[in-house]
Amino acid sequence: MTIKPDFSQAVPSNLGKVHFIGIGGSGMSGIARMLMNSGHKVTGSDVRESNNIIELRKLGAEIHIGHDANNLRDCDTVVVTSALWPNNPEYVLAQEKNLPILHRSQALKYLTDKKKLISVAGAHGKTTSTGMIITGLKGMGNDPSFVNGGVIAAFETSSDSGSSDLFVIEADESDGSFLHYQTAVALITNVDPDHLDHYGSLENFEAEFARFANGASDFVVISADDPGAVRVTSLLKDKKVISFGLSAKADVSLVEVDASGAKVSFTISYGGNLYNAKLNVPGLHNAINAAGAFGVLVGLGFDPNDSLAAIATFGGTERRFELHGEQRGVKVYDDFAHHPTEVVAALSAARAVVGKGRLITVFQPHLYSRTRMFAKEFAEALLASDEVVVLDIYAAREDPEPGVTGALIADAFADQRRMHYVPDWDDVPQAVANIARAGDFVITMGCGDVYRQVPGILKALEN
Repeated sequence: MTIKPDFSQAVPSNLGKVHFIGIGGSGMSGIARMLMNSGHKVTGSDVRESNNIIELRKLGAEIHIGHDANNLRDCDTVVVTSALWPNNPEYVLAQEKNLPILHRSQALKYLTDKKKLISVAGAHGKTTSTGMIITGLKGMGNDPSFVNGGVIAAFETSSDSGSSDLFVIEADESDGSFLHYQTAVALITNVDPDHLDHYGSLENFEAEFARFANGASDFVVISADDPGAVRVTSLLKDKKVISFGLSAKADVSLVEVDASGAKVSFTISYGGNLYNAKLNVPGLHNAINAAGAFGVLVGLGFDPNDSLAAIATFGGTERRFELHGEQRGVKVYDDFAHHPTEVVAALSAARAVVGKGRLITVFQPHLYSRTRMFAKEFAEALLASDEVVVLDIYAAREDPEPGVTGALIADAFADQRRMHYVPDWDDVPQAVANIARAGDFVITMGCGDVYRQVPGILKALEN
């Protein structure tokens, strides 16, 4: 199993030269970029090249591909994620040298402590909602600092140092690290069951969200639709709460939603007034995300009309229904969805865009525990596709479990004529090309490395 973060580790008053083990991820690379902006020397390592690493090198970071003890030279502080294995040679050497080893959330807290912090949490919708808040603030002339879990298309970055007193982050609930920030405004998109391998039970999972919300010093914006979020709301004490969603009882209530096309349009009812918008992205879930972002902005005191107009300019984030190319009349997209609820939302939005075209989903399950617990739910969610290719599991931070493979999902799929289980990574591009025909839409889906299949799929289609 992977390491357990030591949140008791004291954060140095000055991090000095910082080494990141696993620097290529959106969150880690974003924090690294901001530390460089504030004058810190940064080094790092990761298992493979990525666009994030290329961009950090341009800024002056020294980054090695592959983990090796020799990479850990002359650093003062080490930053890690919960996905790190305890036998990582750089981690082992850092322990031997008694260097401060900080979880990434501690490094992020170091950056945010002098700002008014807006923390976005939830089982899904975090990256988009965070991007919408940032886009809204910038559209109204505010210049926030931010660290997001994905690249915001309009700004071509997942992080930036701003001049205002606001700092917006995507707060990770997977390992409880979202509790360690000094949050002023908390946005909870939903409390859909996930990460129960860490929390042990749904009750513990919801209790931690309540702790997160109760820790917000100014106010809480929370879903009025999600059952878990409603239960969390009942646990809040002496908090200003702004609820949002499709519920007519929500403070920010969505009405007249039209998610039938490539751009979702809707009306928000708030404070006795109606406000209209059309987003540049599809899907009912994005209208709901926009309502949450709206709740944050009006709660901060920004004008409702200006807030919604600015949010409506949001152009999406990397790996959220992102078009990568077209070959032989087949368009190939990629999406980060990795929880059954997210898969349903992503495929619903995709269906509105593809129209009469067939939808071919190439799904990579993430985590053995999640696959074991939700195999049936994944199979049901994937039924919205015309054809499905299921890969084997991206393990991430977990050891293999006997009998738990992608076949659990494939076997539970109701129509086996439309299901294709392809456990061999190298066989996937040709399997997809054999299925696809002109007018189809292929979407790779998952939060592992399934996006790396996209170039091969395009090449196989071409051939």
